[in-house]
Amino acid sequence: MTAVKTSDQGPRVVSLGCRLNTYESEVMRGHARTAGLNNAIFFNTCAVTKEAERQGLQTLRKLRRENPGAHIVATGCAVQLNPDKYAGMPEVNRVLGNEHKMKAESFLPELSEPVLVSDIMTVRDTANHLVEGFDGRARAFVQVQQGCDHRCTFCIIPFARGNNRSVPMGRIAQELKGLVAAGYKEIVITGVDITGYGSDLPGAPTLGQMLRRLLMAAPELPRLRLSSIDPAEVDEDVLRLISDEPRLLPHFHISAQAGDNLILKRMKRRHTREEILSFCSRVRTLRPGAVFGADLIAGFPTETNEMFDNTLRLVDEAGLTYLHVFPYSIRQGTPAAQMPQVSGAAIKERAARLRAAGDAAVAAYFKSQIGQTVDVLMERADLGRSDHYAPVSFGSAGTPGEIVRARITGTRDNTLVGEAVS
Repeated sequence: MTAVKTSDQGPRVVSLGCRLNTYESEVMRGHARTAGLNNAIFFNTCAVTKEAERQGLQTLRKLRRENPGAHIVATGCAVQLNPDKYAGMPEVNRVLGNEHKMKAESFLPELSEPVLVSDIMTVRDTANHLVEGFDGRARAFVQVQQGCDHRCTFCIIPFARGNNRSVPMGRIAQELKGLVAAGYKEIVITGVDITGYGSDLPGAPTLGQMLRRLLMAAPELPRLRLSSIDPAEVDEDVLRLISDEPRLLPHFHISAQAGDNLILKRMKRRHTREEILSFCSRVRTLRPGAVFGADLIAGFPTETNEMFDNTLRLVDEAGLTYLHVFPYSIRQGTPAAQMPQVSGAAIKERAARLRAAGDAAVAAYFKSQIGQTVDVLMERADLGRSDHYAPVSFGSAGTPGEIVRARITGTRDNTLVGEAVS
């Protein structure tokens, strides 16, 4: 097992996209430092949308312009899907696939293969490593699984990440305990499909069983946060923890995607609109004051105005606060690419309406927090995040990584304003 420790010196990693990429970037940084590749730049790409890939290509070209003599290694989901494209770019010296970027042997200086990419669908295990820190971050991330067994009609990610592969509970607990010992007070559980955790392990442990073991293994950990969850797969153990364990933070980001049942069916999602509403209602009963975020796609193929209105109404009916709005974009190789498409103008307009609904929901939530006392994990000297993931700014300096008790006095520039209390 390779221990990966980070610092402010050494290889540079530029990471786009999800929290899992953030975690994997720290693994790569450690492997590169151990291999002595201190002058290399590793670019960890994203392929969740066509726009994400376009922005990644722009960033990659900018990196080369600004670092003409650097050894640039391109990796990540976009590279896994189209290695020849990146190998043919003059800006790139080497490409690594998603399996190889996590292995220490891929970073050995004597390896000369300019392209090291394998068939991700044949991979059955997760890489064996431990991360001991995250450069410049107040919270730490722990990967509990990789890949996804589901095939949503809009999503290309399973073909970049492979099928579901869960990390054994003992190894997750070991990594988490090490991060807590290093001083981290908030750990984020991350993966591609964390609610699919354990189905491939002996005994098929659930996400909730694994979370309970982690919290028992590190009783001194104040805050455990979940990344995106699928309402169709949340098990009863997770719900019991939501009810009974205050260290499991009351902020839940739902992979909803739509609020219309026919669109959900055409997306090949496994939940209905009613199940989203039921999940949010049940969680609020178990944990009053819980806050919800959601991923929502605007303009999925065949979406009519009426279908979109169902998604728009879901924001209020489910009480969603933090929205990640994705204008639908065609991903070649997915079934949705073959469906009748919505016009670009309609997609843009619907995305804007969803974002406006999200902005209004955040404003209403922030207003409700004035006068409340909250615990804030400081991310920098003057800014942190509450248990509910609301940004809180301070006039006086704090210490990044520490938890500060604060009274909310107002709002300013899309953040809450807090003052420390004893």
